[in-house]
Amino acid sequence: MNQRLTFSTALLLTLPPLMWAGNAVVGRIVAPLVPPLTLNFLRWAIAFVLLLPFAWRLLGAASPVWDRIGRYTVLGLLGVGCYNALQYLALKTSTPINVTLVAASIPAFMLGLGAAFFGQRITLRQVVGAALSISGVLVVLSRGELSHLAEVRLVPGDLYILLATASWALYSWLLTRPGDPPEVRSDWAGFLMAQLVPGLAWSGLFAAAETVVTTQSITWGLPLVLALAFVATGPAILAYRCWGAGVQRVGPNVAGFFSNLTPLFAAVFSAAFLGEPPHLYHGLAFLLIVGGIVVSSRR
Repeated sequence: MNQRLTFSTALLLTLPPLMWAGNAVVGRIVAPLVPPLTLNFLRWAIAFVLLLPFAWRLLGAASPVWDRIGRYTVLGLLGVGCYNALQYLALKTSTPINVTLVAASIPAFMLGLGAAFFGQRITLRQVVGAALSISGVLVVLSRGELSHLAEVRLVPGDLYILLATASWALYSWLLTRPGDPPEVRSDWAGFLMAQLVPGLAWSGLFAAAETVVTTQSITWGLPLVLALAFVATGPAILAYRCWGAGVQRVGPNVAGFFSNLTPLFAAVFSAAFLGEPPHLYHGLAFLLIVGGIVVSSRR
């Protein structure tokens, strides 16, 4: 049963968007140092090593994970192999504020996918909410020039983050489908590890293909090492754990509003570390996206 929102729960749910915003800014900072798909692979390889002491039993031959390996292969492809890889690709040409604002429209993508493929009934309130959120995304993609939307030229990063958002929305819907062994679903580290093993294979395959088509090489040094340590421990593991604990306390509807703190944190970090201050249209987009989620989630 969902509990009342307390200060400790609010703190649990605030830490993940703080780290997700940091992930976007760090991804932008290290873009010249490491190819994006390679960055994604290194991130999850480190996370695998860190999770191993907590979930090594799931890798044994008798593990129930292998009976459902098809499911975890798909989840690993979408959540580990695609989402963050596409986000890091987006950050090569787009800003952390743009990336996190478009990603904040995930509920609208989930609504459309739910209606199209998962038998989800759509209410008028949800349609209005989705329209508001999509309007916020259009404000970001047009850089505030809605009158020139037909003429806007999207940078590759805008398209990558749209694909990433759709990938995460599909991943989220597949999480709701039954089929996880109880001993896996009830263990946060085990559940992440079940997805990480095939996801690491996917991300490794994508990174290998990247080395064939790109001339960028890895520039090792303290900045990259620190960045890898952060993205592997904070956004990948700690944020996942805090978010899961917070959702268990208050439910996904309340927790979902906290995810929209990510663009605000990204704006602060971008101004502080990248010299990319937010613009007025970013604030308008944020209000539209959050307003759409509030409208669609009210009962």
